[in-house]
Amino acid sequence: MNSIVQPDGVAGEWRARVAAVRRELTEHGPPRSPDGAPDFATVTLPERDCDQVRDLLVDERVGTVVEIGLAYASSALAISEALLCTGARNPRHVVIDPFQYTAYDGVGWELLRSAGLDDIAELVTEPSQRFLARLADAGFAADAAFVDGSHHFHNVFVDLHFLGEIVRPGGVVLLDDVSWPSVGAAVAYFETNLGWRSIPGALADGTADPASGRPRIGAYRLPDPRPTPDFKEFRPFC
Repeated sequence: MNSIVQPDGVAGEWRARVAAVRRELTEHGPPRSPDGAPDFATVTLPERDCDQVRDLLVDERVGTVVEIGLAYASSALAISEALLCTGARNPRHVVIDPFQYTAYDGVGWELLRSAGLDDIAELVTEPSQRFLARLADAGFAADAAFVDGSHHFHNVFVDLHFLGEIVRPGGVVLLDDVSWPSVGAAVAYFETNLGWRSIPGALADGTADPASGRPRIGAYRLPDPRPTPDFKEFRPFC
């Protein structure tokens, strides 16, 4: 991925191109469905939620976003659209998906490239729990993160641990499928022990879990400054 500066007058055309790819994906689905790939309608983030994510990130004026889980790129396209809308001089979008080629035959990445987003996006095809550790160790900083990768508790927990180091104090972490017990339990630790706070009203118009009525995506504000609690202050979280 190249570090770029958006030329004046180009951003609007670029956003329109991204919006067109998003619209095509929503109306007609992915350009192909690889044999054995997860069902598009099942795994993709609905357009309504993608719009909510985009608008929240625009409000946050993000310039750098880390995303876990690419699949068919519905959320990635919305996040990149947000990066173009904020007017960041050097927008950056790090997308992590170890299954992009093994399960999805590269369809999601092809869609990002068709929108011209390979200039600002980088695809990482190794497990997020390993890559995020190196990213944090390198001192990489992001304004926000969107998490929709492994739903195993231990993997979500590790993802959130390292994102707590990567996302700047006061930044935002968005987490899909928070109604899943494994996902909800993982983020509960960070709310209970590390001061993460649910953002009131965020994503309220998105889709909801049919059973609980909760929004499918949780939005969390990281504390500023980062807390350093004593281990004796641990509080049970689930």
